[in-house]
Parts: sequence; C-alpha cells; structure tokens
Amino acid sequence: MTRAAYAHDAVLDLDPGGDDAAPGAAITVALCGSWSHEPPCPLAPHHTRAHRSGSAVTLRLLFATEPENESRVRSLVEEALARGWGDGPDGARTAWQLVWGAPSPVLPEEEEHARRLMRS
Repeated sequence: MTRAAYAHDAVLDLDPGGDDAAPGAAITVALCGSWSHEPPCPLAPHHTRAHRSGSAVTLRLLFATEPENESRVRSLVEEALARGWGDGPDGARTAWQLVWGAPSPVLPEEEEHARRLMRS
C-alpha cells in the first residue's frame, strides 16, 4: 500500500522555561518508540515544527502513512500531547497543557516535503 501525506495542528500552553521541542519529541516517542532512532520511522515518517509565543506553542505535524493507519497515528499524537509532559535528552521534563488539536490539510507549500516523507 502506498503512503499518503497528512497534517495535524495543535496549540499547547507550555510551562515557563519549558523546552518547546519537548512536545515534538513526545510525538516521536509515541510514533517510533524513541526520540533517537535510525530512520526510517516505522509507522509514520514525520516532521514537527513548533512556534512559540510566550507560553503558547503552535505545533504543525506533517506525516506520511498508509491510509489505514491514519487514525492510529492521529490517536497516538493526541494521546502524547494530552499526556501533558515529555522528557528531553538531558532528562529534563517539560510540562504543557493541550489547548486544542485537530487534523489539517497539507498546505501547497508543504507538498514537496510531504512527498519526501511518503518516500521514506
């Protein structure tokens, strides 16, 4: 089966001093079992972008998976974000509150990146 590309957006309220990369690492752990692994990602090659403004972190997840796995991937992502914490490589824990998360279309400017993920 051929992979398709998907996107997911979320907004988090991150604890002061928290690492804005921690939610993306939590997503990687949920999807791959570890934030540090050899490519390719087994379930869904992915890329997470975080933008921080004060305590608000906007996440944009772009991923590729077989269509029958889309709901499983989204569920794992939502569970990781709803858990509200993640540990960094140095062992420091960052906490957050999930404000909202939802599926989103792949944007035209993301199509080339999406194709690379689908080939991973």
